[in-house]
Amino acid sequence: MEPSFIHLHNHSEYSILDGALKIPSLIETAYKNNMPAVALTDHGNIFGAVGFFKQAKEKRIKPILGCETYVAPKSRFDKVHSQKGPGHFHLVLLVKDEKGYENLCQLITKSYLEGFYYRPRIDKELLAQHSEGLIGLSGCLQGEISRYLQEGMEERAEGAAQELASLFSKGDFYIEIQDHGLDQQKKLNPLLIALSQRLNLPLVATNDVHYLLKDDTESHDVLLCIQTN
Repeated sequence: MEPSFIHLHNHSEYSILDGALKIPSLIETAYKNNMPAVALTDHGNIFGAVGFFKQAKEKRIKPILGCETYVAPKSRFDKVHSQKGPGHFHLVLLVKDEKGYENLCQLITKSYLEGFYYRPRIDKELLAQHSEGLIGLSGCLQGEISRYLQEGMEERAEGAAQELASLFSKGDFYIEIQDHGLDQQKKLNPLLIALSQRLNLPLVATNDVHYLLKDDTESHDVLLCIQTN
């Protein structure tokens, strides 16, 4: 069997005012490209989970449910704007099993009920309580590790990677790299690869998918303009 690429970082229309990808199109494209599995990782929710599962199963594609969560820098209960740093980092969570699904539901629920501040946020304390059955990916340019590396804070990035890895079962936290032709990613990826080797953490390549085709760029731009006023 030839090796195949599995998309593990996809945002559908349920990533409100950010994703322009419709779930039927995601499944159909994966099917046409002989992909045995595909993930759904919307921002802060799993609103599309039922339709995603049903449509993937119809095409005999393994559905991987996940979520790109927002992680508070300190406590999810801190709700004061700070000029010194970001209000949240991105972290992708993928479900491994039934327990993982239960835990992801707990995390998302509490992100709205306890951590909501501009975005539904979790924190590392909450993640430590509900990480069983979940796989973590370090995220895009807005992930904690990536943010520190972009700011030249390598020791802090290494500490964040070790802390995040400690929250998951051994081998279930991955350093995530992406290449969309952005200068930031070209500079960042060698640093992420070196960090993964230094800490003996597994590495995974993803695309931060928000729409399906190049022709959809304008539609996605419209969504972002609405989101950012």
